[in-house]
Amino acid sequence: MSEQEMSGKEKTLFGKGLNPSNILPQKLTLDSKIKFRCHPDVECFTACCRGIKIVLTPYDILMLKNRLGLPAHEFLQEYTTPVYLEKTDMPGVALKLREDDENTCPFVTPEGCTVYTDRPSACRYYPVGMADFHEGQGSMGKGADHKDEEKFFFIVKEDHCKGFKEDKEWTVAEWRKDQGVDVRDEMNKEWLRLVMRRKSFGHQASLSEQAKRMFFMTSTDLDHFRRFVLESSFLDTYIIDDETVEKIKNDDVELMLFSFKYLANALFGAEGLSIREDKIQAKVEEIKQRQDDSVTDSIQAYKDIKAARGEEIDPDLL
Repeated sequence: MSEQEMSGKEKTLFGKGLNPSNILPQKLTLDSKIKFRCHPDVECFTACCRGIKIVLTPYDILMLKNRLGLPAHEFLQEYTTPVYLEKTDMPGVALKLREDDENTCPFVTPEGCTVYTDRPSACRYYPVGMADFHEGQGSMGKGADHKDEEKFFFIVKEDHCKGFKEDKEWTVAEWRKDQGVDVRDEMNKEWLRLVMRRKSFGHQASLSEQAKRMFFMTSTDLDHFRRFVLESSFLDTYIIDDETVEKIKNDDVELMLFSFKYLANALFGAEGLSIREDKIQAKVEEIKQRQDDSVTDSIQAYKDIKAARGEEIDPDLL
């Protein structure tokens, strides 16, 4: 689906379908106070779970497929649909809505969310959005300092939502902690940096098909990525310490965080992974050989043309 094909309802902010007019024009800090509460007795309960587009982060996929006891490929096939991440050519997935039920989230019932404790990040952010001026900008290599990123928060207020009429008052920080957003932010941040970095390039450059496939596989199927690392020539190519290898073998979260480092290196040349010197030399020799073969082929083609015309060949080419 191209950006032009997406309707205003489908355009997303942290995966949640938004219309910019629903964003209140006020910058908030962690100490700012808001009044909001969602619970089964509120009039609009689960209304926000229809007609939406929830893009899943790698951590969302990990938590949901574990919750459902499914391997990643089965979860993806049954519960997701392919999308391009907002304003990029990076492939990702969104929850597959129940079209026969008002395009409702597959995990929602009249009683509420059946995967609530493992619900996607986008569901946790609402109604407090976060903006970051510096994601996707500047270096991703040595010396990149993300501590000074300028973040602020804002309220998304949609007409159907009655949660704002509740009398529960929170600070933004309290709300985010209650919803588990801080944990999700930590898990998602390096992946989101990749997306924001790609977005900053605009349309003047595009990812190769191989890069797209690698990004999709690494972002959606950690089981596949683990096999790629452990069963291919990956460990013979990259210098990975034994402790990291053990983490990759046994810890899904550590594997996911490593995958972000790998993607940053593979897609944007960020530092953090080193290729073995002998592999670099072998690649140099391979390129040189291809160049030599190309020159040889060109000379032979020249000779064939000259011979066909009955013309003399330059002695230097003999």
